[in-house]
Amino acid sequence: MRRRMDSAPASPLMVALALAVTAAAAWAAWLGWDQHRDVQPDGSETGPYEAWQVIGLGLTLLVPVCWAAYRGLAAGAVVVGVTAGLTVAAAYDWSDDASGLFVIGVGMVMVGSLAVTAGVCALIGALRPKASAGRRDG
Repeated sequence: MRRRMDSAPASPLMVALALAVTAAAAWAAWLGWDQHRDVQPDGSETGPYEAWQVIGLGLTLLVPVCWAAYRGLAAGAVVVGVTAGLTVAAAYDWSDDASGLFVIGVGMVMVGSLAVTAGVCALIGALRPKASAGRRDG
């Protein structure tokens, strides 16, 4: 008897790697191309990212995180994958900062993505219908 591919459990390592690559690619798509800082009339600088870019990144990553959590894939792998992907992308993107303060920003990306991804996984896991494991009622 042939085994269906969609019924095979996904390896937590493969889930983590797939989500890390997805997160890094999403960073590149949403934030990687915008490296220009805007100078305000008072001389202050803003940017390089606009709010819509960061929101777009978050919404883009929400889709695979919710899908993986709803499918019951290893929550730890989901959290580690997204966090690792965003952290590596931020470190690579910001590493040319001469002040060295990029390390603080990368740490904030790491902690923030860890907290949000864990929260989303917990929420989806709590709302997900539980399998009845072969029990019959009535």
